[in-house]
Amino acid sequence: MIPFSILDLAPITEGSDAAESFRRTLDLAQHGERWGYHRFWLAEHHGMPGIASAATAVLIAHVGNGTSTIRLGAGGIMLPNHSPLVIAEQFGTLESLFPGRIDLGLGRAPGSDHATARALRRNLASDADEFPQDVVELMDYFADAPRRHVRAVPGAGLKVPVWILGSSLFGAQLAAMLGLPYAFASHFAPQMMMQAIEIYRTTFRPSAQLDKPYVMLGFNVFAAETDAEAQWRATSMQQAFVNLRSGHPTRLKPPVEGYLDLLGPAERGMLDGVLSCSAIGSPETVERQIRDFIARTGADELMITSQIYDHAARLRSYEIAAEIRRNGGLANIQPARP
Repeated sequence: MIPFSILDLAPITEGSDAAESFRRTLDLAQHGERWGYHRFWLAEHHGMPGIASAATAVLIAHVGNGTSTIRLGAGGIMLPNHSPLVIAEQFGTLESLFPGRIDLGLGRAPGSDHATARALRRNLASDADEFPQDVVELMDYFADAPRRHVRAVPGAGLKVPVWILGSSLFGAQLAAMLGLPYAFASHFAPQMMMQAIEIYRTTFRPSAQLDKPYVMLGFNVFAAETDAEAQWRATSMQQAFVNLRSGHPTRLKPPVEGYLDLLGPAERGMLDGVLSCSAIGSPETVERQIRDFIARTGADELMITSQIYDHAARLRSYEIAAEIRRNGGLANIQPARP
């Protein structure tokens, strides 16, 4: 039975603020720990009115102080925004505070629009094409005997597990070459998922961190007591995607009855594409959709996100997913691996 983990985008809901988002993030992590989720990851985004996790390492520490066993990490840190040494120090600090619980997922996108990305630049020459070299440099800072004269303190010798995140074939190739676990952003960019998985698995080279390929896939779950309620709850996330792609990102809005019927063909098509890796419905419906997804992809782990406006309903969605896994509903799946 594969592990389930939580990706929390620390949503700021309409009528709320970041402080409330952080309280809900910790509450979700505490519930997730009790329900048996394996990891709790937060993602770096900037300039997004509906996402509060910009200072990702700080928020991970907040969650760590309120939990005791669940793994914590970044899914991910957008490395072009940062000096590798700074990230090594931040995550070396987290690993020192919460030993054996910290993961570091790395991505090469800025996690923002172009204007915000420019304001974030670590220097005038920052270049996303240097991502592979930056990853290698960062990993060296965690080594027992770093090759560089500069030391990450804390950081050196802590061996924080590094993951490569991606939504294209580039990340799959890099993760395979470096022998690192790979997390694919199928929860919002599923178009190249199957091709990326195949490239990663067939070209993987074992490393000191990992002896065989390990794929974690992002997956949306909107679970409720009935299909109708779940479909209604999912309209908050659908609104968020439409607004983002229209260039007008907003806070997470309340659900809207019949929302899809209000959209034109282009918007409906966009949603069908970006949210194709989703389970929406009652426990029975969600179980079937999760089973089908695991069988199709051979995922080693699911990273579940559930962008639901009402916090209690969001908790219930994660609880239903955990119950499906715990009750053996996903046992004996035969993956159709490429």
